[in-house]
Amino acid sequence: MSIVVENLTKKYGEQKAVNDISFEIKTGEVVGFLGPNGAGKSTTMKIITCFMAPSSGDVRLDNVSIHSDPEAIKKKIGYLPENNPLYLDMPVVEYLRFSAEIQGVPKSKIPSRIAEMIDRCGLDREKHKNINELSKGYRQRVGLAQAMIHDPEILILDEPTTGLDPNQIVEIRKLIKDLGKEKTVILSSHILSEVEATCDRILIINRGRIAADGTSDTLRSQSQGQELLKVSIEASPEEVEKAVRSLANVEKVTPIDGKVGWFNVQSKPDASSRKEIFDLCVNNKWYLMEMTGLETRLEDVFQKLTK
Repeated sequence: MSIVVENLTKKYGEQKAVNDISFEIKTGEVVGFLGPNGAGKSTTMKIITCFMAPSSGDVRLDNVSIHSDPEAIKKKIGYLPENNPLYLDMPVVEYLRFSAEIQGVPKSKIPSRIAEMIDRCGLDREKHKNINELSKGYRQRVGLAQAMIHDPEILILDEPTTGLDPNQIVEIRKLIKDLGKEKTVILSSHILSEVEATCDRILIINRGRIAADGTSDTLRSQSQGQELLKVSIEASPEEVEKAVRSLANVEKVTPIDGKVGWFNVQSKPDASSRKEIFDLCVNNKWYLMEMTGLETRLEDVFQKLTK
């Protein structure tokens, strides 16, 4: 099921939490939704789920508008909000049965859906406990299970791995990737490595506007700009630094702390200093131990776009 967001705006008084954003998510895509706190991520998700009405604009799920038939849209969506509201006094199995009933799962299918969610979310050992007896990580798993209990076509997950340990995070990543083969998934997270490992595409929102849209490789290449090299030369560090700084295509040379003879070398825009550095070493009979191009990290792209 596809999602089309058109000119979406949400105002709180004079402040625009979401400011005229538009994007499309195709059926079967797993899309990471990134942004600093207060950027508009959760507000956008709440509007898509019909939890909140926009000030203007529209969201359509397979051409069904949130304005024309919100009840039909809610049935197609599984939603895990950031604060993961749970009925803490209920046992896990009873809570999932309650969730299935209010989501309209046929009574004959409820036992099998509960069993499948307990298995897929790793809740077997904890299924007979009250939710208030569970760790934060297991409560998060219960939240995931309730979001999927009615087998929705779209999953919207706001910080789904909050409180999970590293092993649990790996398991949930795998679950989300598997779900992406059959469902459309929007995933919000502050853990950029998690988004990069899980998602097909990334949307970055900042101050209520879409700041970037593309795969992690595309975003890194667009942000790359100037060539950055990590260089190790076996010779007098002071002499090497001075000589490399003098090269025509070099803009900046920075010694790497704690590593004698190692430098980060930034080339000038639209220029490469690789050949100049190689020739410099040959002419001075220095040993070039390493010269590696440094790839822009997703963290660097995020900081550049959301400063």
